[in-house]
Amino acid sequence: MFSRIGAAAYKKDLHNTIELCTALGNPQNNFKSIHIAGTNGKGSTSHMLAAILQQAGYKTGLYTSPHLKDFRERIKINGQWIDQNFVIEFVARTKALSENIQPSFFELTVAMAFEYFSMHEVDVAIIETGLGGRLDSTNIITPILSVITNIGYDHMNLLGNTLPEIAAEKAGIIKPGIPVVIGEYLTETKQVFMDKANLVGAPIYFATEAYSVNDIIYSTKALQCNVTNTPNNIIENFTLDLNGLYQIKNLCTVLNAESILKQKGFTITNENEKFALANTKKLT
Repeated sequence: MFSRIGAAAYKKDLHNTIELCTALGNPQNNFKSIHIAGTNGKGSTSHMLAAILQQAGYKTGLYTSPHLKDFRERIKINGQWIDQNFVIEFVARTKALSENIQPSFFELTVAMAFEYFSMHEVDVAIIETGLGGRLDSTNIITPILSVITNIGYDHMNLLGNTLPEIAAEKAGIIKPGIPVVIGEYLTETKQVFMDKANLVGAPIYFATEAYSVNDIIYSTKALQCNVTNTPNNIIENFTLDLNGLYQIKNLCTVLNAESILKQKGFTITNENEKFALANTKKLT
């Protein structure tokens, strides 16, 4: 819908999503979630985190957008697309509800994902925002961790004309008491994140201050690099099958997020992590 008619398709509030999910019994409350926003890198970051959790033995949901070839790419569990019959059944079952609420394509898809993850009792779901953060349909979840990859000039007609304005919209996913990882920041955006985190009492972590990357070896099949955990001065070697050079920024974000998940009780071995990052495409 957005690609067809543009900004008019963007519903700038959460009312429809709240109403939809309330009618479905609020399925988003039935599983743990990790919320990921940002201008660039949120898709890669989502897939890498999902791969790590999946490899660690957790039943992992993954909600991303847009899709490339098939709508079902948007909603996966352990790398498997949502069942086609579920999509058909869900749309049929919610037809009267949809005619009453008039949700956007994205709003209905978010509700579908939440119900699918709830029905299949996932251990954790990675939820990528569609656009912005504060008023994005996905922002009705209470995650165990929030991640903001970076801020750039995107969707300025909807999110604001300056980087601090755009950062403020993305910072809308920062929740009271819920830790947040900031992947990259600029001088003019760091304070926006810190102010919001301080306001709601959310622990805030900056990936670029905790990790640094060097000794990068690029090939058409993989990216190899050394990552230094700067507070502990521990150096590790990683191989990524998502081999764009910019993935080193996402890698730092993922490693910081993973460290917080371990603090929260997730069991992830070094072997799980290394294998997942080298096989993200196959796993997810």
